[in-house]
Amino acid sequence: MGAPIEQDELLKHLVDALYLCIVIDAGDIVRYISQAYANILESDRENIIGKDVRAVIPNTKLPEVVKSGKPIPGEIFIMHNGEATICNRFPILGEDGTVQGAFSTATFQNLDLVERLSEELKHLRMENKIYQKQLGSLTRTPFTLDFVIGGSSSIQQLKEEIGMVANTDLTVLITGETGVGKEIFANALHQLSGRKSGPYIKVNCAAIPKDLLEAELFGYSEGAFSGAAKGGKAGKFEQANHGTILLDEIGDLSLDLQSKLLRVLQEREVERIGGLKTKKLDFRVICNTNQNLDEMAARGDFRQDLYYRINVIELFLPPLRERLEDLPALCRFFIDKINRNHGCMVSGISDRMLEIFQKYSWPGNVRELEHVLERAAVLSPSGVLEPEDFRFFLPRAFQSGDTLSSDSLQDQKRKAESDAIRSALLKTGGNKTKASQLLHIPRSLLYEKIKRYHIE
Repeated sequence: MGAPIEQDELLKHLVDALYLCIVIDAGDIVRYISQAYANILESDRENIIGKDVRAVIPNTKLPEVVKSGKPIPGEIFIMHNGEATICNRFPILGEDGTVQGAFSTATFQNLDLVERLSEELKHLRMENKIYQKQLGSLTRTPFTLDFVIGGSSSIQQLKEEIGMVANTDLTVLITGETGVGKEIFANALHQLSGRKSGPYIKVNCAAIPKDLLEAELFGYSEGAFSGAAKGGKAGKFEQANHGTILLDEIGDLSLDLQSKLLRVLQEREVERIGGLKTKKLDFRVICNTNQNLDEMAARGDFRQDLYYRINVIELFLPPLRERLEDLPALCRFFIDKINRNHGCMVSGISDRMLEIFQKYSWPGNVRELEHVLERAAVLSPSGVLEPEDFRFFLPRAFQSGDTLSSDSLQDQKRKAESDAIRSALLKTGGNKTKASQLLHIPRSLLYEKIKRYHIE
């Protein structure tokens, strides 16, 4: 251990130890500068000390710090040699709190290090989100099949089947038309399984461009292709390790990707694009599709061996038109959800409107029902939803071929018009002017229809 040195000498050594450090007084005069910074300025320290800092570093912000007494941390600063660095500037305060000067120092010698640390921070934030999600799944109310809406015999049977297979690692294929709620049942399978505290990774095979889907599914190594991230990237299967992966719209996979997917499912291991090593994984697979994979396999559009691999357990979700008895429960569920999301105060749907719903074929299934209710509720955000609140929907409901009633199209239109007029008059206390405004029709036409339908 060397002999003790004077305080002034110690402070000079401190400044030299800091990267690119410069100290000025309250008059903006340079009082000290580190040797490294003097070297970059291509000058001796003796020629710099005693000069106005602006004469030495024209783009300096140290005088601003002296004037304001406030620090300026973390700014990118272009130095004399053209290189960029992260500069931190701080005021020097006296015992009485007055500004006696300022100093600056660099946090990083180059921005490559900043970029690498930024990537590491992004990775840590991603991991933190996963852990928060897992913690939330452990602390929230346990998931039960009661959360799956519907009491029809077909839905009850599906609930029983899910209860039997959820806590296994069997691959499940969920089939059904677009909008029937396949993702809801996939979520139920994960939440009721022993993997519920693990990651639940969803991949929409139809939404990701085909030339990017392989990298999304299986990941890639550093340098695998132009623009590949440093350190590579984990694919969705790696992210689903010890959890569940949902392959939505699996029928849209290309035959080439189907072959690679089959190998991953068989071997339970993945090799990143451009990588040399395989990684063993532990995951459960759920697949969704609105296509007939059996027919696709017969045509050669879908690999038969992959079809047999994913079709260990098939759950078929019937369309809404085949389980109309679930409509009241679904309407209550969606209205509660809409009220929460949009701040509405809708109390329900009228029997007359529910009757119209019961006669509609719902080609868009449960998703269409939700959107119809959402639009009506937002436009009429309180009370009971009546037929006139669904003016945008009624023409669609009575289009030829879209109704399930044997009544003529004209009869159904007349009944819907009569119901809407009666409801409008009830809401306006019999005021026909206000009722015509509510229905968006001329008052003369309202009088004509009141007479035609014998409305008192």
